[in-house]
Amino acid sequence: MRHIKTYHAKEIKTKQGPIIVEGPIQTNRLKELHFHEGLTAFRPSDQQKEALLEISELEEGRIIIARYKDTVVGYVTFLYPDPLERWSEGNLENLIELGAIEVAPPFREISIGKNLLEVSMMDKMMENYIIITTEYYWHWDLKGTGLNVWEYRKAMEKMMETGGLTWVATDDPEICSHPANCLMARFGKKVNHESVQKFDQLRFQNRFMY
Repeated sequence: MRHIKTYHAKEIKTKQGPIIVEGPIQTNRLKELHFHEGLTAFRPSDQQKEALLEISELEEGRIIIARYKDTVVGYVTFLYPDPLERWSEGNLENLIELGAIEVAPPFREISIGKNLLEVSMMDKMMENYIIITTEYYWHWDLKGTGLNVWEYRKAMEKMMETGGLTWVATDDPEICSHPANCLMARFGKKVNHESVQKFDQLRFQNRFMY
């Protein structure tokens, strides 16, 4: 499968000044940019930049960024699921995962997350994919946002719906380990029925267990 990537961009006007939401961003361009020190949800910001550079070099890897001048203040990544997760077991070439989405604290509450997803879906190639995201409450910034688990999940679901991702059921043990965890998915218009069936088999692997 050819993973064609078509660049799109959008400008958001804010009190801080214009923020450019753009991508998929190329590796060389990403190297030139600084990473906001507040991007630490998964690892320190300098290490997060290195992780994103690696993703940008993957054939299927896609990174959409929110840029304030020459500083990345938010991003979303798309890539094949981790080989250790059940979502990779079907070897579906058209199944990619929204692996991470993060916005630096000073730039939250101005809809950057929603805009990252909107720009991501501007690329018509996304209609060829089943896009999933696995949401675990222990990854959420409950302390920084002041939200409880259910408030955060509601806000997260609303943001993901901007990109066309909606809740889907699964018997995955890690997701089922807490009621706030969830699996969300978007089925592109060009995804065939066979791929959807294979994905359903990945979602439910214990349906005959008692």
